[in-house]
Amino acid sequence: MATAEAPRGAARGTPVLETERLRLRPREVDDAEAMFPAYSDAELMIWWSSAPHGSVEETRADFARLGGDWRAWAITRKGDDTALGFVATGEKRQGNVTEIGYMLSREHWGTGIAAEAVAAVIDQIFAEGQRRVFADTDPENVQSRGLLERLGFKLEGHLRAEWETHIGVRDTTLYGLLREDWQWPRRT
Repeated sequence: MATAEAPRGAARGTPVLETERLRLRPREVDDAEAMFPAYSDAELMIWWSSAPHGSVEETRADFARLGGDWRAWAITRKGDDTALGFVATGEKRQGNVTEIGYMLSREHWGTGIAAEAVAAVIDQIFAEGQRRVFADTDPENVQSRGLLERLGFKLEGHLRAEWETHIGVRDTTLYGLLREDWQWPRRT
């Protein structure tokens, strides 16, 4: 993975990352148009914390709200700047612990793009000195849980009635990954 400087106007602290197939760049509000089909997809959004979006303006507003200790990368293919999805991180304890989340448009499921993109961001997080990355996901979101497990995350907890979402009160499963345990690609 190569790391480059963030382009002018990009979110501060969000470097461009490259993998064999992908270019991850700071996500922009204008990526809402490309990502709206995913955000309006009721099946994809069932495990999200909010209901499917009814308009591209709602997606734009959602993208504009990201800030604070959060940063987000748009997942694009090398040579095509159209967002296929994104990976977002939020520092929970400065210099130590980061939360990670992701979304990939349905037409790219099963291609390995999500694993490749999330792995690149994990490489970056650990290169910056973080000691731990964690993710929380609905226990019934088997695709997300499978991705986390393929990346080497360990199930660390199950919190009952943790989130109130558009589909009701939901449990969450917490997954964690320590820097010393990180290796990609996974060797079994």
